[in-house]
Formats: sequence, structure tokens, C-alpha cells
Amino acid sequence: MKIQYWQILALALVAGVLTGWVIIRLLRYLSSRNDRQVFRTIYSSITHVLYFFFPALFLTLVANNRFIRARESVLVYSLSKVLLIAISTWLTIRIITIFERLILNQLDLNKTNNLQERKLFTKVKFIKRLVVIAVLIVSVSLLLLSFRQGREFGLGILTSAGIVSVIVGFAAQKTIANLLAGIQIAFTQPIKIEDVVIVENEWGRIEEINLTYVVVKLWDLRRMILPITYFVENSYQNWTRNDSSIIGSALFSLDFHAPVDKLRSAFKTILDESSLWDGETAALQVTDTRDQYMVVRTIMSAHNASDAFDLRCEVREKLIEYIRKEAPEALPKYPLENIKSGLADARPL
Repeated sequence: MKIQYWQILALALVAGVLTGWVIIRLLRYLSSRNDRQVFRTIYSSITHVLYFFFPALFLTLVANNRFIRARESVLVYSLSKVLLIAISTWLTIRIITIFERLILNQLDLNKTNNLQERKLFTKVKFIKRLVVIAVLIVSVSLLLLSFRQGREFGLGILTSAGIVSVIVGFAAQKTIANLLAGIQIAFTQPIKIEDVVIVENEWGRIEEINLTYVVVKLWDLRRMILPITYFVENSYQNWTRNDSSIIGSALFSLDFHAPVDKLRSAFKTILDESSLWDGETAALQVTDTRDQYMVVRTIMSAHNASDAFDLRCEVREKLIEYIRKEAPEALPKYPLENIKSGLADARPL
């Protein structure tokens, strides 16, 4: 009986390996054509796990055969159950990843107006993390329920949510607050992936939104790590909340003899020749006057914050060059006593 039992187990393993091999070969064949993106995603995501899933499944079915009375069957069946639960959890997470990839593959985050894509990207990423956590909790509970000694613990995990929530609430109030804030952000979306924000007086983009924290990629490639509750409890600037387009400005302090109409024409020419301007908004106005000069403000729109910053720099450079060559009378002039005073202030002690 012992030899026959181990032979049956060996046959079950061989049958499981062959089944997995056949299914993998079938998926490879179905994914060989270029127009079958779905099958390619499935094939690349679950190839490895199928080699283990079917042998574990067949081994568990054979080990639980009621007509076999071998003592070894109890140990083999217990081990195969643990193995099957673990591999099934792995397979479930890979299936969740397949759905995530299929949805995200339809999104084009590189296009200019990608607001809807970034909204969906943020939701899918956050929901996937929540589902994976739920799968892991259920798997651990099933694993404990499969043993008599651990059954009470398994039932406790599944049925004692109220008690556990009270205990965990006192022990990890900030963690739970971050998790709830993450759920709120995922659905109300005050921030999204790739949003341009100003937080703690720093300019950056939202790079990651995790369950308990947010990673902001700053303009100089530093990363600012903030608890996710920060974006619920504090004020901050979101430059791409509803639209990625943004208006930038550049200020000039010019003499009262500056030819404003000529400057306005030169400014319009600069924008027409620039690939950064989106063609929507442009204006040059005198916004303030001081004792010795006037303030000229230029505003211009761009497709996104990065283009707006580069466009502002380009306008400053070219308009200053135009003033220097074509309208030098517009350059600000300061009284001699102010220059002497400035030199005295700059003199080392």
C-alpha cells in the first residue's frame, strides 16, 4: 500500500506539471500574434505560477482520497493544503495584476491633456493595493482554518473585526488615519499621479501615491516623502487639478520712456516663434508705477507647468535682448546717489 500511495502521488505531480506545460504552451501560441495584447499580458504574468499551481492542486486532490489509508497521507495532505493555499494566493495576486495591466495599457499618460488618464491611473493603483491586502488577509485566515489548532485564530481574524479594529485603533491610530485618508484621496482625488504641486514651499510632481504616504518628485530630483494625511489636513497648491494648462508671468522694471506698444509687438512675435506657447493667452501690461520706473508684466499660457517655466525664461531672455538693441531708452536708470549707496552697502567690513 505504501508503494502504491507514493506512486499515485508521483503520477499526480507529473500530471500537474504536464497540465501546466500544456496551458502555458497554449497561452504562448495565443499570444504570438501582435494583435493579441490580452493574451500576451496573461502569458507574461502567470507563466511561472502555473508550473506550481497544477502540481499542488493535483497533489492535494490525490492526498485527500478517502480510499487511501496510509499514515503518510495525513502529513502529505496537510503540507499540500498549505502549499496550495500559498500558490493560490500567488495566482490570485497575479490575476489582479493582469487586470491592472490591461486597464493601464489603455492609458496614454504622455499626451498633453491626460487628466482623465491620471485620474483612472490613481484609482486603479490604489484599489489594486487594497484588493491585494484583502486577499492576503483571507489567505492567512484560510491557512489557519485548515488546522485544528489554528482554527480559533482563523475564525478570530474573520469574525472579530470589531474587537480587532478597537485594539488596532489604539495601537496604530496614525496608520489607520493614513489609510482612510488614502481611500478618500483615491476617490475624491485632490491629487493624482503626475500632478504639479507646491508643498512646503517646494515645486514638484506627485510621483507615487501609496497606502500611507505620498512621494513628491521635486524640481531638482529630490524626493519629498509626506504622510498621505498631509494632503487632507493641510493647504497646498495643485497646478493641474482640473487642467494641465497654466499661465506664467514675467515682470520687467522699465524706464518711463519705454515704448510699450513696440514691446507688446515684440512680445507677441516672441510667442509666435516659440513652440512652448499654446496660443491661448498672451498679454503685456503696465501693472504698477514707482517713483523711478514702471512695472511691465507679461503673461503667457503653456500646455503644462514645465513648458510654462521654460517659456517665461525664454520671454525674459528675448525681450531683454530686444530692449537692449531696439529700445535702450527703456532700460531703468537710477540716480547717482543710489548707485553710490549701493556700492557702499556692498563694501566689505
